Amino acid sequence: MASRLDKSASVNGDSERNVERDVRFGPMLLNQKAMSVLLVFAKEDGQSDGFWWAAEKLGYRCTIASTSENALETFLKYHYDVVIVDARMSVHNGLDAEALCRSIKATKSSEFTVIMAVTKRCPNEHTEEPSIVPLLKAGVTRRFEENWCLSACINELQSLEFGEVRSALKLQTTHALIVALENVNEAVEITNSDHEIQFVNHAYERLCGYSSDDILGKDSLELFRCDKNREAIETISGHMKKGKHWEGTYYTRRKSGDTLPFHCKVTPILGPTGSISHYVSVKSSSTDIYNQMVNGNMMSFPRRRESVVRTHSMTIEAPITKVINIINAAQENSPLTVAQALDKVLEILQTSELYSPFQHQEMGANDDPMASDLVEGLMTQNVKRKLSGHDIQRQAHQVSHGYQHIPSTPTCSLAQIPENIMSVLNTDTSWDFDIIQLEKITNKRPLLHLGLTIFARFGVCEFLNISETCLVNWLQMIESNYHAKNHYHNSTHAADVLHATAYFLDKERSKEILDQLDQVSSLIAAVVHDVDHPARTNAFLINEKHHLAILYNDQAVLENHHASMCFRLTHKDPTADIFKNLRSDEYKTMRQSIIDQVLATDMKQHFEHLSKFTTSITKHLQKLEGDSVDIESHDADMNTILSDLALHENRVLIKRMMIKCADVSNPLRPLALCKQWAYRIAEEYCQQTDEEKSRGLPVVMAQFDRKTLNIPKCQLAFINLFITTMFDAWDVYCDIPELMHHLQLNYDYWKEQEQASTHTIANS
Repeated sequence: MASRLDKSASVNGDSERNVERDVRFGPMLLNQKAMSVLLVFAKEDGQSDGFWWAAEKLGYRCTIASTSENALETFLKYHYDVVIVDARMSVHNGLDAEALCRSIKATKSSEFTVIMAVTKRCPNEHTEEPSIVPLLKAGVTRRFEENWCLSACINELQSLEFGEVRSALKLQTTHALIVALENVNEAVEITNSDHEIQFVNHAYERLCGYSSDDILGKDSLELFRCDKNREAIETISGHMKKGKHWEGTYYTRRKSGDTLPFHCKVTPILGPTGSISHYVSVKSSSTDIYNQMVNGNMMSFPRRRESVVRTHSMTIEAPITKVINIINAAQENSPLTVAQALDKVLEILQTSELYSPFQHQEMGANDDPMASDLVEGLMTQNVKRKLSGHDIQRQAHQVSHGYQHIPSTPTCSLAQIPENIMSVLNTDTSWDFDIIQLEKITNKRPLLHLGLTIFARFGVCEFLNISETCLVNWLQMIESNYHAKNHYHNSTHAADVLHATAYFLDKERSKEILDQLDQVSSLIAAVVHDVDHPARTNAFLINEKHHLAILYNDQAVLENHHASMCFRLTHKDPTADIFKNLRSDEYKTMRQSIIDQVLATDMKQHFEHLSKFTTSITKHLQKLEGDSVDIESHDADMNTILSDLALHENRVLIKRMMIKCADVSNPLRPLALCKQWAYRIAEEYCQQTDEEKSRGLPVVMAQFDRKTLNIPKCQLAFINLFITTMFDAWDVYCDIPELMHHLQLNYDYWKEQEQASTHTIANS
């Protein structure tokens, strides 16, 4: 006989009947289609033939597979009613029956599938049968002792069709009924004859304030017992004994302690013996019933409504509360599919990390582990990773990162800057400005010199009403509190961010929207945004229980510290207090803007800031660019949009995005500078990993291990995760084609390097 392994039988000829049978399930009429069978036999024999010909004779769709892989693939594709697995040998020709059954049972589509195992016939009555417990644990629900007889196979398949398969059909229908109950407006409670709660729907949870986990298995009468229900309970009991339903007012004590009246209908469900097996209770608020009566809707389908009765009016509402109320109102007359979608929206709104794309999904095994590590390292405050090193005991002392003070030098003014330094500073309006060269010729004091140049160009001293000497003192003080020993987070990085911020402020759109206070606060925020940075991440400080993490409760530890240091240092020395001549209201606005921008550099909030900027700023500008209108209409629309962008709340979003882009603009610098910054940040992160290993602390970013470091891969992951989308949005706002060109060139370079070789930092 020709082999039928791994082939499907589309049964032909007179034997194909594909019988469909009507099945009664309570008041429901179900349609049971011809059964489908998957045979899994490693080798074709009389038993597989018996089931094959039995299936053909009965008109069932039948497929046979010879390997676990083919069987699982076929099952996932066609979702068979019955799977018959050859379990006569534990493992045969690569077919592991138990492992296959476990794999099938692990799939969602197997919930209503019957799995039958074919076992060896016992040779005689004196031989002890092997236990079938391992098969049962693997998911087998029925056993068939091998019998090649065609009639025996026919009888077995028919028994399955009229037994387990039909029961599975009813279970599927029950599942559909449960879904329907979850989507009705009334609160539904189902109890057994002892009033133990077995099911409540979502409306019930909202109505009573309990979750299903809180009350399943509890006594319903005891849970909601109160004096006001004494008469009602007696009446209900009398009705139930007679097998009649009861309808009336029933008081329910909610989880909050409030006792409220609800319209209630209790129906007894009789079991096979005629005695009560279940009670079904349906509740709706008295307010809802009254509204239906007033509107004449008692006989129509009830509209979607809030189940909870408000006992008082909330006069002060948070914005998110207003949003939720609007969504609830929109659900009232919505189709079911829309209402379900809005329910999902409400569920998401209840979370705390609304803007993080990683809040509601985990990165799967197929995702880039480098990207996963970056997300964990940069976007989480407390990373719980496996401990590195053999000695995992924490040292008794904590590392103390002292301040790095640069020796003070005589105060200089802009006019006193040496010519060789000025020749570099004169190119500060160009994006190709070489900050590394400035670092070298200023003996690692680029912030003072570039700060004087840029602040003079933007008229900062005039706006703050201070002397140039005061500004010089302030810049020297801030720069001296950046740690020169840091490879990346030093005053050169601060100067680089200051340069990028000034570059963005010089863009025409920024000039149209931001006022001088915005400009000055942005420049100051750029200067101080990483002051006193310890060259360690927030997660590191939290893991080592650093005093700053304790002080700021593990929330944006470094960003809070930088903002605080700015004002502590500034107000400490009157000769360097650049805010001393501002009016009280000006100072308050300036301080708020600086703090807000510094806190925006926390990568944990990256996607929140990006989402808000895209929604409020970018989309409006893109719509204007995409509209096909005449020039006059376009100018009018542009003026309207610019007026909207100039609103305070939108300027806040723009300033946040500006400092964020400036802070991580290294991948958009000319390639030589881009590479320098990449090596510097890698070295700093590797030093952190070294310390984590030596102290037995959790390793925050495992990809920055000297032994396995791949700088190109790290850069590509960072660009893909954070840079591209953010600068696409920023480009729409301020038009930066030159930067986007650099980004593409740098990305191509790192891609080539990643493919060619692995870059590793040698131990110093």
